[in-house]
Amino acid sequence: MPLRASVTLRYGPYSALGLSLEHRAYRLEGLQAVLEEDGHFVTLEKVDYWNVVELVVNGEVVFECNIKDLEFGGDGKLDPLCEEARIAVRKAY
Repeated sequence: MPLRASVTLRYGPYSALGLSLEHRAYRLEGLQAVLEEDGHFVTLEKVDYWNVVELVVNGEVVFECNIKDLEFGGDGKLDPLCEEARIAVRKAY
C-alpha cells in the first residue's frame, strides 16, 4: 500500500452504559491515530449498521470489527485490534 493512502473508516451506532443508541467516535480515536501515524488520510463515515467498524481502501473493505471491542480513547498502540487494522491497510492494494 502506498504511503498517504485514503482510508474510509465507517462506523455504526452503539449503546454505551445503557445510554441511547448513537454514533460515537470515542472508541475510534486510537484506530484513527494508528492509521494517521502510518501516513494515511482517514475519513470518518457514519453507517446505519449497529456496532460495526469497517476500513475501506480503494472501495474494498479490508478490515472490520465490533466497535465495542476497540479500546476507549488512547493512542491505539496497545490495542491489538488497531494493530490488526494497520496490517490490513498495509496489505491493501
